[in-house]
Parts: sequence; structure tokens; C-alpha cells
Amino acid sequence: MKLNIAVLPGDGIGPEIIEQGVAAMDAVAGVFGHDITYKRALCGAAAIKKTGNPFPEETYDVCRTSDAVLFAAVGESAYDNDPTAKVRPEQGLLAMRKQLGLYANIRPVKAFAHLVHKSPLKDELVSGADFVCIRELTGGMYFGEKYQDNDTATDTNRYSRHEVERILRVAYAYARRRRGHLTVVDKANVLATSRLWRQVAREMAMANPDVITDYMYVDNAAMRMLTEPTFFDVLVTENTFGDILTDEASCISGSMGLLPSASVGEGTPVFEPVHGSWPQAAGQDIANPLAQILSAAMLFEHFGLEAEGAAIRRAVDASIDAGVTTPDIAPDGSTHYGTRAVGAWIASYISSANKG
Repeated sequence: MKLNIAVLPGDGIGPEIIEQGVAAMDAVAGVFGHDITYKRALCGAAAIKKTGNPFPEETYDVCRTSDAVLFAAVGESAYDNDPTAKVRPEQGLLAMRKQLGLYANIRPVKAFAHLVHKSPLKDELVSGADFVCIRELTGGMYFGEKYQDNDTATDTNRYSRHEVERILRVAYAYARRRRGHLTVVDKANVLATSRLWRQVAREMAMANPDVITDYMYVDNAAMRMLTEPTFFDVLVTENTFGDILTDEASCISGSMGLLPSASVGEGTPVFEPVHGSWPQAAGQDIANPLAQILSAAMLFEHFGLEAEGAAIRRAVDASIDAGVTTPDIAPDGSTHYGTRAVGAWIASYISSANKG
């Protein structure tokens, strides 16, 4: 297969980890005979410095005309510490999602057998946890009308029936492919938008009797995720709740550096780690590249290339089993490896383990 991939390194550790994702993709292409062409573009603070725009038109054109986007992360400390900044790196990510029509964010969460001890939760709680969070990505407060002066600020949380129905269709499709259990997370006892979510979900549940559908308030879901994570199979929720819950889910795997994601919808799909840009670690060769590499696996799988995605996943599992890991997940007192070394080991494993 011939694939044209837009590569957006972004900021902070982004350029370091995305190179490891590209290396894994190149190794897969070499084994399976694919032709991959990459085109790099600016996003986030890097784009602001060059163009004044966190998602310039040139970057949109590269993304729009590609088969998929491999994205790293955006964000820079200078903007984090300036709440008055009118242009921010994160606006580039939101613009990319909106302009490409990417309304569904897919975030798998898994407990790795050799890393259960790295979770702050008890081993018996996280062992066997394996679920998918599906987050609505282009509605809610993140995209609603905003107002701020020195004394008052307002964020408008808005959802339409159309937006809720389409994300629920994605969620039901995933649940049907997995264990047939969908949990709809909302705050219907307080928020009008959540009451609409629950109303629409109840209607759609009747049309999907082959999937068990249950409903959970977001505060209860947050607690349940940490006390009984094996309860969940597929979880679907709105934009803000999804952002918070999926970061919380990193406690299950033991590191945010292990969680990949896919953003899909009307336009070019985007594959990215769920973590941020960690600017304090930029250039130190300590960032965990596994979420970026696993995002590349999701990219292949999106195009029906299941064997290619599986090859990456086996290589990641092998690196963890062999202890070839960055400091955040290395066993206490053991040798750890740098970002580049982990990426090179995984690329080499893909190439050697799949010969013939």
C-alpha cells in the first residue's frame, strides 16, 4: 500500500518522540512492502513562532491532502504561565480537529502485565484492565462561545442531537467489536447538555439491543475507573469529561507515555499520544516514545492493516518484557534507556522478528 502521511512534531518532546513513531512505521513498511511518503508541517508554538498562527493554512493543506496525520504534542511553558495570551499552542490542536471534522477520539487503555507494579493502584485492581474511551471531540465547552474580563468569565457548553448521535454510533460500533458493553458517562443530574446525552443514548440503546448499555455520572465514573477498572469495556462521553477521564486512566497503565489515540471523523484521521509536550524534558532523551509508536500501530489498523499494527504491538510488548524502557516505566534500580534507544530497539525488533 502507498500511504502519504503528514508528520506534525509540534513542541517540547514532540520532535523526539515522533521520530520513533516514524522509525517504527518505516520498519513495518520494509517488512510488509509498503511505500510511505512523509510530509512535515508546523503546529503549536513552533508554528506561532514562524507564522503567528498555531495551525497555519499550509499545515491544514498538508493534513487535508494526506491519508493520515501522525501528530506528537503542542504546548510551551511560556504560554502556560501567561493566561492573558490571545494566541496559544493548544488552539492549533483544536483548529486541526475542527477543520478536519474529527469528532471522535479513540483512546484504548490497557494494563501491561510487566508494568502492573508501576501503577499507583493495587495490582489486583488493574490486572486485566482493557477498555476503550471514546471522547466527543468538536463540541462542548472547548468550542462554545467564550467571554472573559477582569472579573467574569464564561464558557458555553453546547451539544446538538446530531453531535450526540454520531459519537454514540461510533461507540456502539466499538462495543459490538469488543465485549458488547457500553457505558455512557454524563452529569445528567445537573447539566442540561448531559440530559440531552442521556435522552439520546436511551433512544439509541433500544435500537442496539445486542449491546449492554449502562449510564454513569462522571464523578462516579472517575471513582469506578480507579476502584474497578475491569468493569469497563467501552466508555463514551463528552469533550471535557473525556479529556479528564482519559488522563486519569493513565494511572491504570502506569504512565501517560503508554496511551495512544486516534481522532477520526469526516476528514483525514489523526494519530497521537494522549500526553502533552512536557517542555521541561525537551532535548533530554528521556521521554517515553511508546504512546507515539502505538499511535502508529493504530494508524495502520485504521487502514485495515491489522498484521502491521500487531507487529508494532508485539515489538512494544517485547521491549517492556526485555526492560528496554525509558525512566518512567523502568523497574526500580534497573538500567533504563533513552528515547532514541527505545525507538531504535523497537524498529530493529520489527525488522528482525518479521523476516520471512
